[in-house]
Amino acid sequence: MLLASASRSVSVAPGLGRRAASGIASKYSKAVFGAALSKSPQTLNKVHTDLASLANTIKKDSDVATFVHNPTLSLQERTKGLQSLFAKIEGTGPKKEPLSDVTKNLFGVLSENGRLGEAEEVIVGFNELIAQYKGELTVTVTSAAPLPKDVLTRLETSLKQSQTAQAAKSLKIENKVNSAILGGLIVDFGDKTIDLSVQSRVTKLNNVLTQSV
Repeated sequence: MLLASASRSVSVAPGLGRRAASGIASKYSKAVFGAALSKSPQTLNKVHTDLASLANTIKKDSDVATFVHNPTLSLQERTKGLQSLFAKIEGTGPKKEPLSDVTKNLFGVLSENGRLGEAEEVIVGFNELIAQYKGELTVTVTSAAPLPKDVLTRLETSLKQSQTAQAAKSLKIENKVNSAILGGLIVDFGDKTIDLSVQSRVTKLNNVLTQSV
């Protein structure tokens, strides 16, 4: 099934949340997810593997990263570059592992629409849809400094008692560091955000003081 247009809405399997990449990238994520799932769960897994390889190559190969993020290339140059990228991922010889047609179609559409630079965000959104499809819940805990393991363990214990976590098959906690929040925590899970950061409190205080003047 060709990804004729990633701009039209694509239905997602029941029960999936909305934590995918935002904006236009989200539409591509949902398009490739829907196209793969409509073929078979095996195809979905294959596309997942393909995109992981592509994301890793973009991250580690500076030439590939430059190609993907170069907005000045013509469509012909992008098409030729994609063929080289696909060949690099697939390898050569008896161990050659062809990419799924769904994967190739996705990158073809991104290229035609001048959106190759958003490929990594599209892959992030696809991975989020995969996690939700498998019943996995990823909780992102943002802190001003890395959290000790015992703190993360206590957070995990508390979060598992929430209705959102109880509906999931597994729970995974990721700790992101952002010094701009000054202190405290921001917890993102499912479609919920709990902002307990110092920066949030400072902002609220500033708003109150401004309104009081």
